[in-house]
Amino acid sequence: MYDLIIIGAGPAGLSAAVYGRRAGLDLLVIEQTPMGGGQVINTYEVDNYLGLPGINGFELGQKFRQHADGQGAVFHIGKAVKISDDGEKKSVTLADGTVFAARALILAGGAEHTKLGVPGEDTFRGQGVSYCATCDGAFFKKRDVAVIGGGDVAVEDAIYLSRFCRNVFLIHRRDSLRAAKSLQEKLFACENVEVVWDSVLLAIEGGDLVEKIRIRNQKEEAEREIPVEGVFIAVGMHPDTEAYKELVACDENGWLIAGEDCKTDVPGIFAAGDIRTKRLRQIVTAVSDGACAVASAEQYLSLR
Repeated sequence: MYDLIIIGAGPAGLSAAVYGRRAGLDLLVIEQTPMGGGQVINTYEVDNYLGLPGINGFELGQKFRQHADGQGAVFHIGKAVKISDDGEKKSVTLADGTVFAARALILAGGAEHTKLGVPGEDTFRGQGVSYCATCDGAFFKKRDVAVIGGGDVAVEDAIYLSRFCRNVFLIHRRDSLRAAKSLQEKLFACENVEVVWDSVLLAIEGGDLVEKIRIRNQKEEAEREIPVEGVFIAVGMHPDTEAYKELVACDENGWLIAGEDCKTDVPGIFAAGDIRTKRLRQIVTAVSDGACAVASAEQYLSLR
């Protein structure tokens, strides 16, 4: 029986592992991939993590893992498919049938950006294709970019990028936006933003980096090429909560309900990082969550 099991080895999980080990907790980290690091390892360059501007995402992810390794964190490769709560004992069942038990759990499996699945999307990820305008937008100053989507996030991204990009093309499959009216008003006031209505992305093309996109107008059934150097896909995110949602409360979109103390509605079970309800999903907030979750877990364990 461990003191603590952490599910997920992204920035939140690894931060929790470091803080947990420094607190003297006997803990286990369960991760699906041998490498760990989370989504950050697929990011070409991270320019907004405090003190490490311009660091390669893979390198940053490995630094996180090495720090946890150096603190003596124990890792097990596997996919959690079920968790259970028996009061003083929490159990985690893996896909291969292995079961681990602990007095407390931190759920830090993260979330994934919804992909479009078009040609070039995976090829140019980190080479012009991004799912986070606030993370990567600064790399495209005075360049032409496209944003794919029509909800609040897509419109916010287009407004944000318009401040320093030369031209922003907002590609939306319908003839009206789903974003809040106040955001739409701000968007339409941006002189360098062009909304491309009724259009879907067909492909992202280029050489070593993105050079253009191909889109199709669904009403006119006509294709068009738009030269851009960046493509920001903002069609949503989905949390990795399938194994937990029957036990831990989620909101209507599947995010685990937990505040800044990372406490869920189940005593002894905590949620950290992108998997929980929160305003901003960034590396720095995930790392912060890992520390907060351990502080809450320590408090919980001390009362038992």
